[in-house]
Amino acid sequence: MITEEFLANLQTKGVKIWIDGDQLGCRAPKGVMTAAIQQELLKRKTEILAFLKEAQTATQSTSFPLIPVSRDGELPLSFAQQRMWFLHQLDKESPFYNESLQLRINGKLSVTALEQSINEIIRRHEALRTTFTVIEGVPFQAISPTFTITIPVVDLQGLKEADIQQIVTQEVRQPFDLGIAPLLRATLLRQEAESHLLILTMHHIITDGWSMGIFFKELEVLYDAFSKGEPNPLPELTVQYADFALWQRQWLTKEVLEKQLDYWKQQLVNAPPLLELPTDYPRPPVQTFSGATKKFQLPEHLTFELVTLSQKSGVTLFMTLLAAFAVLLHRYSGVDDICIGSPFANRNRQEIDPLIGCFVNTLVLRTQIEDNPSFSQFLQQVRSVVWDAHAQQDIPFEQVVEALQPERSLGYNPLFQVMFVLENFSLDTLELPGISLTPEMVERGTSQCDLSLSIWQTQEGLIGSWEYNSDLFEADTIARMTGHFQTLLETIVSDPNHRVGKLPLLTESERHQLLVEWNNTQVDYPQDKCIHQLFEEQVERTPNAVAVVFDNQQLTYQQLNTQANQLAHYLRSLGVKADVLVGICVERSVEMIVGILGILKAGGAYVPLDPEYPQERLSFMLEDTQLSVILSQEKLVSKLGDREARQLFADCKASVICLDSNWDIINQQTKYNPTTSIKPDNLAYVMYTSGSTGQPKGVSIIHRGVVRLVKQTDYISISTQDVIAQASNYAFDAATFEIWGALLNGARLVGVSKELAISPKDFAAFIKAQTISVLFLTTALFNQIAQEVPSAFNSLRHLLFGGEAVDPKWVKKVLDNGAPQRLLHVYGPTENTTFTSWYLVQDVPEDATTIAIGRPIANTQVYILDKNLQPVTVGVPGELHIGGAGLAQGYFNRPETTAEKFIEIELFNKVERLYKTGDLVRYLPDGNIEYVGRIDNQVKIRGFRIELGEIETVVSQYPHVQASCVIAREDTPGDKRLVAYIVPQKEQTCTSTSLSTLTVSELRSFLKQKLPEYMVPSAIVILEALPLTPNGKVDRHALPVPDFYSEVADKYVAPRTSIEKTLAQIWAQVLKVEQVGIHDNFFELGGHSLLAIQVLSEINSAFGLDLSIQIMFESPTVAGIAAYIEVVDLVTQNLSIKEVGSEVVEF
Repeated sequence: MITEEFLANLQTKGVKIWIDGDQLGCRAPKGVMTAAIQQELLKRKTEILAFLKEAQTATQSTSFPLIPVSRDGELPLSFAQQRMWFLHQLDKESPFYNESLQLRINGKLSVTALEQSINEIIRRHEALRTTFTVIEGVPFQAISPTFTITIPVVDLQGLKEADIQQIVTQEVRQPFDLGIAPLLRATLLRQEAESHLLILTMHHIITDGWSMGIFFKELEVLYDAFSKGEPNPLPELTVQYADFALWQRQWLTKEVLEKQLDYWKQQLVNAPPLLELPTDYPRPPVQTFSGATKKFQLPEHLTFELVTLSQKSGVTLFMTLLAAFAVLLHRYSGVDDICIGSPFANRNRQEIDPLIGCFVNTLVLRTQIEDNPSFSQFLQQVRSVVWDAHAQQDIPFEQVVEALQPERSLGYNPLFQVMFVLENFSLDTLELPGISLTPEMVERGTSQCDLSLSIWQTQEGLIGSWEYNSDLFEADTIARMTGHFQTLLETIVSDPNHRVGKLPLLTESERHQLLVEWNNTQVDYPQDKCIHQLFEEQVERTPNAVAVVFDNQQLTYQQLNTQANQLAHYLRSLGVKADVLVGICVERSVEMIVGILGILKAGGAYVPLDPEYPQERLSFMLEDTQLSVILSQEKLVSKLGDREARQLFADCKASVICLDSNWDIINQQTKYNPTTSIKPDNLAYVMYTSGSTGQPKGVSIIHRGVVRLVKQTDYISISTQDVIAQASNYAFDAATFEIWGALLNGARLVGVSKELAISPKDFAAFIKAQTISVLFLTTALFNQIAQEVPSAFNSLRHLLFGGEAVDPKWVKKVLDNGAPQRLLHVYGPTENTTFTSWYLVQDVPEDATTIAIGRPIANTQVYILDKNLQPVTVGVPGELHIGGAGLAQGYFNRPETTAEKFIEIELFNKVERLYKTGDLVRYLPDGNIEYVGRIDNQVKIRGFRIELGEIETVVSQYPHVQASCVIAREDTPGDKRLVAYIVPQKEQTCTSTSLSTLTVSELRSFLKQKLPEYMVPSAIVILEALPLTPNGKVDRHALPVPDFYSEVADKYVAPRTSIEKTLAQIWAQVLKVEQVGIHDNFFELGGHSLLAIQVLSEINSAFGLDLSIQIMFESPTVAGIAAYIEVVDLVTQNLSIKEVGSEVVEF
């Protein structure tokens, strides 16, 4: 066993080892130090001494002995106190850093002995008598020679426990003034004659977790003595906290700091600035620290197995739990590189072990999960990370932050946003004379991080507590996380060689709900019949009903069937049969419907060729499909005009049949239904969609998929009384729903020209005139009509919309202006035959940022899986995988792409064929699905992972924005920036040159209030309309290059006003630089938190203000702060608006 493993095993047993001169110091719980361990220690003494000396980086340097110092001079703060003091300055009325615990006391309590014990602890420890004064912007310790407290006793007999806990929370949330003693409060709540709660609250600047343990141990000894009338048996302390603070600053020389800092710079290079856990609410631009806790207990057997695994692996329990926590975060976030904060005791000298005070230093433990290791392998990596960090633990966290200069934000903590703590004080019950005393956690209502996990070792097993930001997470989310953490631990101890990415998280009941209950969509439908067969059955039922109407043309079901039959027989004479592709390139017309129905009746599969497609795209499609027959129109071929376009069909060597000029030949064929051997799993059509390579790819859809879409389904019921608009391009898969939804259910199909579809007022009149009852619109068209004619849809039975991310404000406008009977938000890729899921929109909450895409339609299954194809829990984004009867055969002529996107996995001992959509979604608690965005639409800028759809949602919330699109551009290599394209509301529309700077500035200001700085677009481009693809979706590739990128931040701009000159002088003096430009960033010039305090002190003194330290983070430039001061002056001195300099800060 190597030295590290041996020491790790000792640590798991509670044995503490330290260097004492040339000897080893050792302390162990009673009964742990066996003869075998003592012998092993003696045997390994030399190598342990060498190891600890290296690990502690000469912490016990004899050059700086820790001795008592005079209290006459100014006493500096320790580095830990300095950080706490700075955090307090950010919000002096905040209880964020109140450390609290309640002690449940049962028995005959002597309040006198209790009060005497606590006062003796205060006497013994100077830290508890310390306050903090500020001299010229620099804080110092001020120690009271003596003071005592009186413990108030509050009688709460008869109150319910919940009411009592509310009182406790109020008590522990009372803020401290760091300049006024005491920074400790004790309150005794009497619940019954022999039942009390002692509430202890101290500011973190005078205590830490280790100190709480000392407090309890001393309280136990002192109460025992004083209740018996005996003197204090505790030995006097040799040094005090102030002695340590001075020693720390003497010992931590530049050489020592640089050595440790070099390690942290290397360890945290390119570390992600923000761990983006899936949250229930958007992250506010300014961190709120509102919090809640969730307690849990692990079974005794699991605790024992975790300890055993740790010992066998040569690691500490802390390391095992930390590794498990990192895996949990990895699985929740999908991020491989995770930074976790963890407080280290930082007590590397024996003299300071018994002291109460703030010694703790927070270290950043960075774990990188690469190549899906086993948990055992990952645990060894975590062990190395912890050991290395332990050896470099002396450098204050704030100095690491200052050296690394991460992106500063008021919205989250720098370097890490989650914490893990294995507490070293006990929650076990203490038995004292006449009473039992049990420490308990307190609900403080605050959270210092996004998420913290604290764990205590007790006699009954491990007890844990989540502290989470309640402005980010719901309580139910944390409750699920608790179950997942326990499930994870259970698997880890049973099989530590399990791959990290495959470790199960879901409980059995949760797994069954997600995979089975929410996919219980099976219904009977005519799965044994083809499209044309079902149409022929409908003809028999309603032969004289009008089937299709385009302009002034219409056909009954019988007429349509007859013409399609004649075309089918003709096509068969040309060799068309099962799975033979036939192109159709016609305008929206009756002939189009005859054409595609005739192709199906012949046994073939149709390939829509939109005549408005670019020639290059059409050429590729013809080359890819090698069509032998194409249906078109003479008027269309004639209208193609230029020689290259007319040559298009000739080059493909296909027979081109014009449904208009060649009809005299076609109508010579028999009118009877042709007989074919076509089955439901034969091809119905091949539809081309955009491909990531720049070339379109054909999706091969079978008859069964279409039948499942429109027959006996659950999301819509279509009858013979319905009139369905065909507003979609027939080369877009929404036309599949429109055409076959009508013709297989006896409804009337009414064609809509492209010109009519994009003219909201004319389209609205058309809907009423044609008594349209069923309509599908792309989201972009829906938004356009909703803005101009929000009442256009009130005569509809069913309005379906979808195709891209939705803006709730337009949905709400439709609902508020006479909604259709049923408004459906639908979702689905072409690869699953048009629609996959649906959501009935009945209302839109005021704070809605999106509309759910709902649940799977009948005979469709959806699975939300992570990159390792493991199901994710509610609320966690994953890739949507689709199974069921709607799946395409695959991609035409692309076996490799088909194999990549259409996969087979085993679920519940059954192999399922699934389509990988590339869409990021997540389950809501009610089983509905929320669309998050495209996986390939996530970008990384300055280390931040950004979902562009989230920015678009916020931009669209601005009242004057009609439509928006946000993309990441890299027009200059290496300079990737966010650009927002917006279409103003109609009444706001003007050219980009005449649009006022103030309007754009206001939009930027709005975004800064809603989004963290790194998500605010660098440029905003005003457009009259967003470019659309032929399918009605935003064409991101057609968005113009922005005319302006601000270079303000890269240029020196001299101060212009007296305020700016004063500010620049203050900055230059404090930062010790020659010149400061008005756009120079304070932190980029070398500023840090303490210098920010000094600068702010100088600013407040110079201008007679009382600005908060937050201004230095919100506006870290001279120009920004000057503009703020000018506004303050305007308000307080009633200056003329002309005297206020305007500052528009471009990003």
